[in-house]
Amino acid sequence: MDNTKENKSFFRFAPLVLFVVFIFTFCILFLVMPKSDYSSTEKRKLEQFPKFSAETLFSGEFTENFETYLADQFFGRNFWKGLNSYYNLCIGNNGADRVYNGNDGYLINVPVEEKESRVQSNINTVAKFSKSIDVPVTVEIVPSTGYIMNDKLPLNHFNYNDNVYFNQIIDVCRNNNIEFIDLREAFKQIANDGTQLYYKTDHHWTTGGAYVGYEHLCKKWGITPTNKDSFNIDTYNDFYGTTYSTSGFWFTKPDTIQIWNNPENTEKNITVDIVEGDTQETYHSMYFLNHLEEDDKYPIFLDGNHPVEYITNTNVKSGRLLIIKDSFSHCFAPFTADNFNSVTLVDLRYYKGSVSEIVKEEKFDKVLVLYGIDNFATDTDLAWLK
Repeated sequence: MDNTKENKSFFRFAPLVLFVVFIFTFCILFLVMPKSDYSSTEKRKLEQFPKFSAETLFSGEFTENFETYLADQFFGRNFWKGLNSYYNLCIGNNGADRVYNGNDGYLINVPVEEKESRVQSNINTVAKFSKSIDVPVTVEIVPSTGYIMNDKLPLNHFNYNDNVYFNQIIDVCRNNNIEFIDLREAFKQIANDGTQLYYKTDHHWTTGGAYVGYEHLCKKWGITPTNKDSFNIDTYNDFYGTTYSTSGFWFTKPDTIQIWNNPENTEKNITVDIVEGDTQETYHSMYFLNHLEEDDKYPIFLDGNHPVEYITNTNVKSGRLLIIKDSFSHCFAPFTADNFNSVTLVDLRYYKGSVSEIVKEEKFDKVLVLYGIDNFATDTDLAWLK
């Protein structure tokens, strides 16, 4: 037999053989390797093998969950996710999984498209709520990282619609006697001066950015903010946020995360009550340093996401504030505790009761609606605001 023909036949089928071996190997690895409950890189729980029943099979629930299970438990998931992200960069894409890989280590979420936006309906809900209570309402919306830090974006990127969304919000606020705090111009100027207002690996503002928002709130309300020099600023290293976890750009350098603690606030005068369902836990600090030992360090501020939280500062003799919020408020609310005896935070993602009833019971002096613009533009839980 002609050896040349044998060689040609072998090389013709070699890719198919390698592909079959590859698939077979990974099937075996998937079956024999232990399954993880949690991804420390992605900071989320991983899908486990779904429960099987005739009902879940015919409804499609089992199939959908099983596909997620396969993706979450795929052997070497982090490696392949990172490889895919950096491959996208190599072939000329600007990022991966709706995250831009920007300059100076910034990972920035792509903008919310106008067709996805719920800004108009959400601000209309806020306006309707403001008419149902006898307490003045103020709205403060944090601009997106991509809008403020546009010099960090890759050359080719989608346009950020902050101006469109802010104009919608301002129009409704103006027509409904709602105060609005516009941070866009101030943030642009401060960012141009070199202050880091946003994390590089997370979508939130930094504690320094939150302080700027606090200053503008105090100015709007005619109260005196705590001077920046009064705080003890503690900096912690190796912070990776949720944008990093989504992106797959595993070689990105970590952020630092800061606590700005007023030394006058101690366990003697600060009380934080966290409500979860029928349970309530009481603490004497607004900062939960135990989370620094975890993969997700952002919950050092007020212990992260909860339906309702109450901050009481006995050093302040009066003033009751309600904050209707997303997670941007976690590092912001401790500043307001310097000006109000009582600060109540309600997160509509987890609280489905009547907020107006809370207002009637607690007799607040001020109501603040504080969100990041991306969250405000996509949030479906503001419908519960009533």
